[in-house]
Amino acid sequence: MTGPDHVLVTGGSGFLGREICRLLIARGTETHSLARRPSTALARLGVRQHQGDLADPVAVARAVAACDAVVHTAALTGVAGPPGPYWTTNVDGTRNVLAACRTHHIPTLVHTSTASVVFRPGGLHHADESTPYPGRHLAAYPRTKARSEQLVLAADGPRTATCVLRPHIIWGPEDPHFLPALLRAAIGRHLFMPGDGTHLLDTTHVRTAAHAHLLALDRLHHRRMPGGRAYFISQDEPRPLRTFVTLLLAAAGVAATWHTLPTGAVRAAATACDVLTPVLRRTGTHRLSRFLVAELTSPHWFDIAAAKRDLGFVPPIGFAEGIGELYDARRRS
Repeated sequence: MTGPDHVLVTGGSGFLGREICRLLIARGTETHSLARRPSTALARLGVRQHQGDLADPVAVARAVAACDAVVHTAALTGVAGPPGPYWTTNVDGTRNVLAACRTHHIPTLVHTSTASVVFRPGGLHHADESTPYPGRHLAAYPRTKARSEQLVLAADGPRTATCVLRPHIIWGPEDPHFLPALLRAAIGRHLFMPGDGTHLLDTTHVRTAAHAHLLALDRLHHRRMPGGRAYFISQDEPRPLRTFVTLLLAAAGVAATWHTLPTGAVRAAATACDVLTPVLRRTGTHRLSRFLVAELTSPHWFDIAAAKRDLGFVPPIGFAEGIGELYDARRRS
């Protein structure tokens, strides 16, 4: 089954977006990217780049006009920070993408969300897509991503088919987010973390996440899957947080010892940080927060049966193979 001929990837220069572009180019699809800055990696791939911000409806419309399908991966991510920038990028930006799709009669839109939209204190065990949003999100990131996916799902119709994918903790070679954060947290050979890290969590290799997006893109374009639905995406191999973190650090050449901090004390410190953010006008998106502490101390793993059924999804790379890739990448560097 062939997919659309001309695909725009918003955030194509990002970690996931670049991998989606690579897969599209490899199969001969004319691939476009919308990002704020040009990317030498995308230029080498042969991606047609459009510069602009999601908050600029003219720039978004110009990029969308050249295509017949959109994969919307661009977003502001983080575990902390004031809501304004998240709302502008994640919600208003998604509104601009949807408006451009309507104006230019784009038949297919795949939107990248996050499994964190349904996360709540206490965690999630084998959660499926019937899990509701929490009454109150702990941070602006999951709150605005929940709102943006609601907009996308509501836009599904005869003219534009939409779907939402919810990958969780994307990792792999050249990861600019999760592994660097762990390396910053490791002080020498010591890693101080709240809780003992024995709870399960799901993760997603970047190649697995990109593969799922292409499956959804093709099936949705040919109306071979239901539109207007969200799907969890993961390796389908939940691991204890402590195991996952230790393996990632070891692959990066760091043999760190886990030291358990009292969860209550860390949670109190995180609450103070969240309360003081508007007072001190802090804008950082990666710092101690209640959302981060809850994710580090609670289980969060998911049932991906719906993605297997409707997308024909099977992770193209296993967890152990992905870790092995990280070791190989370090040896080559």
